[in-house]
Amino acid sequence: MFISCNASDALDKLRFLSVTEPNLLNDGFDLDIRIQTDKDNGIITLTDTGIGMTRQELVDCLGTIAQSGTAKFLKTLKDSKDAGSDSNLIGQFGVGFYSAFLVSERVEVSTKSPKSDKQYVWEGEVNSSSYTIREETDAAKLIPRGTRLTLYLKRDDKGFAHPEKIQKLVKNYSQFVSFPIYTWQEKGYTKEVEVDDDPAEANKDEQDGTTEKKKKTKTVVERYWDWELTNETQPIWLRNPKEVTTDEYNEFYKNTFNEYLEPLASSHFTTEGEVEFRSILYVPSIAATGKDDIVNPKTKNIRLYVKRVFISDDFDGELFPRYLSFIKGVVDSNDLPLNVSREILQESRIVRIMRKRLVRKAFDMILGITMSEDKDDYVKFWENFGKHIKLGCIEDRENHKRIAPLLRFFSSQSEEDMISLDEYVENMKTDQKDIYYIAADSVASARNAPFLETLAEKDIEVLFLVDPIDEVAIQNLKSYKEKNFVDISKEDLDLGDKNEEKEKEIKQEFGQTCDWIKKRLADKVASVQISNRLRSSPCVLASGKFGWSANMERLMKAQTVGDPSSLEFMRSRRVFEINPEHPIIKTLNAACKSSPNDEEALRAIDLLYDAALISSGFTPESPAQLGGKIYEMMNMALLGKWGETSTNVFHQQPENPGSDHVPEIVEAEVVEPAEAGGQKQ
Repeated sequence: MFISCNASDALDKLRFLSVTEPNLLNDGFDLDIRIQTDKDNGIITLTDTGIGMTRQELVDCLGTIAQSGTAKFLKTLKDSKDAGSDSNLIGQFGVGFYSAFLVSERVEVSTKSPKSDKQYVWEGEVNSSSYTIREETDAAKLIPRGTRLTLYLKRDDKGFAHPEKIQKLVKNYSQFVSFPIYTWQEKGYTKEVEVDDDPAEANKDEQDGTTEKKKKTKTVVERYWDWELTNETQPIWLRNPKEVTTDEYNEFYKNTFNEYLEPLASSHFTTEGEVEFRSILYVPSIAATGKDDIVNPKTKNIRLYVKRVFISDDFDGELFPRYLSFIKGVVDSNDLPLNVSREILQESRIVRIMRKRLVRKAFDMILGITMSEDKDDYVKFWENFGKHIKLGCIEDRENHKRIAPLLRFFSSQSEEDMISLDEYVENMKTDQKDIYYIAADSVASARNAPFLETLAEKDIEVLFLVDPIDEVAIQNLKSYKEKNFVDISKEDLDLGDKNEEKEKEIKQEFGQTCDWIKKRLADKVASVQISNRLRSSPCVLASGKFGWSANMERLMKAQTVGDPSSLEFMRSRRVFEINPEHPIIKTLNAACKSSPNDEEALRAIDLLYDAALISSGFTPESPAQLGGKIYEMMNMALLGKWGETSTNVFHQQPENPGSDHVPEIVEAEVVEPAEAGGQKQ
């Protein structure tokens, strides 16, 4: 707090006043901040070469809580109509200095103003109701200008006095303060030093008569202490975007977010008007590993700064919605208070405006990837963040128009490469009014679904929704470019090719059969209808208009916390559709008219329903019972063709089961009972 507010403001004030009073900088000292630590004794010393304070200013600013010297200075500028001359001043409330007592048992402030010949020292202790101000008389402690703050840390907080800890804190919170910040760090360099000879070897050399020998050396590290620049004084987002190269953007991204791959895209912009802020946003190359950001909106991907001072990176959807939580970047605002809290972020009108504009810029950036010359860029983006975008269809109705062009799906005419909704609309037939889709667990399942037969024959493209979130996303989207999304697995599919006279004839021919099948299936189906979507399949089981599809029913059953009662409630009515052109249906039609009570015909209806259940994507209630029906039908078919011969072959026994005799292999033949008996005797 002292670095970002007190020290930075003091330097800013001096720089501003020196414009009209150049003599304030006559001493020639640079404007900077220096931090030195004594980790053994737990002491931190922070020194700035700013404006300093007089004795009266010490009393007014440090001796009075909530008395801000910066706020008073800005008021003076405002009264003199120069308020806009310097907007980098941060302090507002006059309480930042007192945060030093959170970790210190004693605080000492030594300050020298260029307007005064004397240097004064302010001292205060924790849990004390008073403070002291005295004149500095120790020549060794005199400073030419500015303020020196000395913190005598509490025993439990002496870890803050470690040089590496200080350096880390400065880089995190004060990285982009306008003035250079130096920290006192231990450094080292290597050098070669001579090594004394071993006495035994020296005596041996004398005996051998060796007079000249090269001296031995070794490499050692020489340690020393020196000042090290810790911050960057010019944030990249404050620079003109035209002056920043792509390499500089990528380097900033890698250093700030500890990434090793370059981002897919970046956006550097400034928003002015009602709310002013600067920002750089990035789209990562790959999704985060080890956690699912689509479930947990809490990420550290957005770093919020207020007047270049880092505030927080711990957000829960305040700046970006959950589905855009993968976006990384920095946001720097001059309109937010420095002590911004979670409550302020949630309730602030400024933050709501910032969020809306950040989301808009994020969509523009993603749309730019779709227009990239390298098509693999968006393929890579979709593989990593496609689920996030689909989630946006569910959670953000306001941005449906921005989200929809980004969606990608497989289709009946593009099973290898995903297509956009724009490409689908462009490929639509002239008389096609709707966008057709089917939800399944894989492209192969969708391709082989019986619902697709008529549409495939008419060369109408159908979107394949194979991701669990796809169906819900499309249902929330409802339409695209005034064309409704239609699920081809639902009842009453209208393909715009109705022939009323032909339908009337078919209903007269098969109406009795439909009633017969409905009576047999009872409550298993809501109705039995003539289908207009089948070509090669005898029947299909369509879902009701307003319930779950077969795919959604399967997904909801798989939920670990699913409620069985809600599953039963949401399960849609099922419509059994038959294909009047199929031989099986024609045979059943004949059976209905000639022998409606025939057991084999009724069992065929049951098996037909179970087969339709599976081919339509539903799960049979009793797989074992279905298996039994299939085995029974197989047995009937096999017995009808090979039953008599197979019976004789399979039941033939050896003459003497206990003997080792191997019977001669002969061709199977039909043997009369008398001959068989004579052979046994």
